[in-house]
This record gives sequence, C-alpha cells and structure tokens, in this order.
Amino acid sequence: MAGALAGGFINGLAGFGTALLALGIWLQIMPPPQAVAIAVVMSVASGLQGVWIVRGNIRDNPRRLARFLLPAIFGIPLGVTLLSVIGTFTLKMTIAAFMIVYGGFFTLRRSLPRFDRPTPVADSTIGFLGGILGGAASLSGALPTMWCAMRPWTKGDTRAVLQPYNVSVLALTMLFLAWQGQYTRETLLLIGLALPATMIGAQLGITLFHRLDDLAFRRLLIGLMFASGLLLALRELF
Repeated sequence: MAGALAGGFINGLAGFGTALLALGIWLQIMPPPQAVAIAVVMSVASGLQGVWIVRGNIRDNPRRLARFLLPAIFGIPLGVTLLSVIGTFTLKMTIAAFMIVYGGFFTLRRSLPRFDRPTPVADSTIGFLGGILGGAASLSGALPTMWCAMRPWTKGDTRAVLQPYNVSVLALTMLFLAWQGQYTRETLLLIGLALPATMIGAQLGITLFHRLDDLAFRRLLIGLMFASGLLLALRELF
C-alpha cells in the first residue's frame, strides 16, 4: 500500500513515474515479474485520472497527441525484438546515463531551452522511439518527457501529450502481460489491495499539480528525469 500510494502520487503530480517509486518498494517483497505486472495496472489506473483533468487540452489539439502516439504503437513490437538483440541491462543503463546527464545539465541552468516552432517530424520520431523503449524496457515515457519539458507549452498542454501517451502504451503492455499469464490469482489480490491507495495518491498529486505554474512544472519534469535516471541506474547495478 505504501508503494501504491507513492506511485499514485507521483503519477498524479507529473503524469508519469508510478514505477519510479512503487517498484523501489515492491521489488523488496515480491518477484520482479509480479511487481512490474502490478505497477503497469497502477500506472494505467492512476493515469486515467490525469487524462480526465486535461481532457479539454486534448480536445483542443488532438493532432499533436496523435503525432506522438500513433508512431509509438508501431515502435512497441520493434522494442520487443530489440530486447533480444541488445539486452535489458545495456539498454536500461544507456537510457539511465542519458537521463542523468540531461536532468543534471538542465537542473543547473537558470533558463530552460525553448523550441517555439512546430516540429511535427521530431514529435513523431520521439513518439516512435518512446514506443521502442516501452516495448524493450518499459521506459516509454523517458524521451517524450525530455522533449516536452523543452517545449514552451502550458502544463496542461504538456500533460495532454504525456499522460494519454503513457496510459496508451502501458495499456498495451498490460494486455501483453495478461496474454503471457502474469495476472495470477495472487497478483490480482495484490492489485485489489493496492488500487485504493493508488487512486488516493493520484488525487493528492493532482491537487498539487493544480498549484504549480507552467515553469515550475517544466522544472519538475526535468528534476524527475534526473531522479528517474539515478534510481534506474542504482536498481540495475545493485
């Protein structure tokens, strides 16, 4: 329940990151496949609340979301194939190093970069690569979060891309895990225990999200990238 509450809170606040906090706790008490299977369900459940609060932003510019999401769907199976070639450890450590450098560099800068002009090709490329990373290592949100944090969008517009993007990719992952038979009776019981805490944590995070201004939200995303990369590297090494 503690892991569910922490994971729900960070998802409600930033629109991603359930596994960032929840897995750090759950991996101490359950096997990795079971912990990941539960984290995916909690990510989708808490993420749907976040999608609801930015539904107006999504309706205002559905094409922007589509530029990220549609290429990701094609990237997921490629990521699954890539995993057998590269290996999870190498891939995760490479992404972790990139996240640490990116987060550390921009955290120390006074001003954040701004890409004001439309970048449809770059958006689609980032979405496609995120899908590959999602299929290979459940890291679908890393590249889109880095990219969106550099755009001068409002926090609502940023979340209107990240939240439904992550929910959609993770929902497909959940179906894949279900097809593999990961959701046993014991796992479903643990999901039933964790779900209420996740939903409460998400509501607390959403409350804090409403109090942040646009710049503070962008800096939050960058700081979470640094923390995510650091925790990912430590988890893989130790």
